[in-house]
Amino acid sequence: MQAESLSLMDHLTELRKRLVRCMIAILIGFLFCYGFKEQLFFILVSPLQEAMGTGSAMIFTGLPEAFFTYLKVAFLGGFLLAFPYVLTEFWLFVSPGLYKKEKKFLIPIIFLSGIFFVGGALFAYFIVFPWGFRFFLGFATENIQALPSMKEYLSFSSKMLLAFGFVFEMPLILTGMAKLGLVTPNFLAKNRKYALLIFFTLAAILTPPDVITQVMMAIPLVLLYEISILGARAFHNTNKDPSDPQG
Repeated sequence: MQAESLSLMDHLTELRKRLVRCMIAILIGFLFCYGFKEQLFFILVSPLQEAMGTGSAMIFTGLPEAFFTYLKVAFLGGFLLAFPYVLTEFWLFVSPGLYKKEKKFLIPIIFLSGIFFVGGALFAYFIVFPWGFRFFLGFATENIQALPSMKEYLSFSSKMLLAFGFVFEMPLILTGMAKLGLVTPNFLAKNRKYALLIFFTLAAILTPPDVITQVMMAIPLVLLYEISILGARAFHNTNKDPSDPQG
């Protein structure tokens, strides 16, 4: 393989070159998205405004808060625009060191990981956000009104989108582990009860301290776990696991 003939300095030089290209791509995406910063933020805040009703507005509590919030929104948008290119550069860096069999396995995994991540973020945006926001706004009274700030909302929403995006990667991770022979379908099926405990604990850590949002993360995790078992049965290593009599 070509990777074996390259020295450490060659690898570092290649890595630096590809990192610079990725940063340039993200910068171009950032500059493009900054021209639409208000529209992007409006899309991000739409679920909250719908839950708050007509006439609702957001505030910023510090003079530079709106400016820096728009910068962060433009950066996130730019990164998402450049992500396919970043993924391509990553693949071009690691692929020379892989065998043909490994490439066949990793190419669909990398492609599907993007789809699953986006699916998790969309699930949070269209399903979890409306329910969660209505729950939080239900604490408002005549004397207590919700006045969400731009900075706090961006921090909250971005964390939630990333959390749901990452947890939706579980089927790919477990299927990959089964393909490598690290786990078996029978092992996953036998340990459902422990998985359920982990899912609800994870949901309690990643989501706000309310039951509705936690359940809305835990339930998809349970369904994704079942999908992981099906994927493990389809792609698991056929070599018999000596520790698993049914493997």
